[in-house]
Amino acid sequence: MIDKIRTETQYNQVMNLIETFIQKATEGGGFHSLKKKEQEELQKLTVLGAEYEDDVLKIMPLPVTINAVVQQKIKEMNITQGKLAEMFGMGSAKLSQILNGKREPDVPFLKAVHDKLGIDGNFILERI
Repeated sequence: MIDKIRTETQYNQVMNLIETFIQKATEGGGFHSLKKKEQEELQKLTVLGAEYEDDVLKIMPLPVTINAVVQQKIKEMNITQGKLAEMFGMGSAKLSQILNGKREPDVPFLKAVHDKLGIDGNFILERI
């Protein structure tokens, strides 16, 4: 086993191995279904991957905004912005302006995000 990822090729190989373990765990009913040696290897690979990402790729987590969450929900629900506006009881233009950052979210919008999409109220309050 390698002690440090030095190239993008090695990184991709490690990610493929991690994915293999995840797939095996998923099919087996969870990570506890992996053998102890597999669990240990998965742990080491995960640390190696994270170190490479931190040191070389410098992957920064994207800030999660209310707008981003709402747009993700639109995709998950496979609906249009117009349909969401209808669900929220607001005009499509207003919803579009809010989601595009041209208008500040108002209380009715935030309440609809919580009620209609099930987004945690604390998450909403922390981001306004």
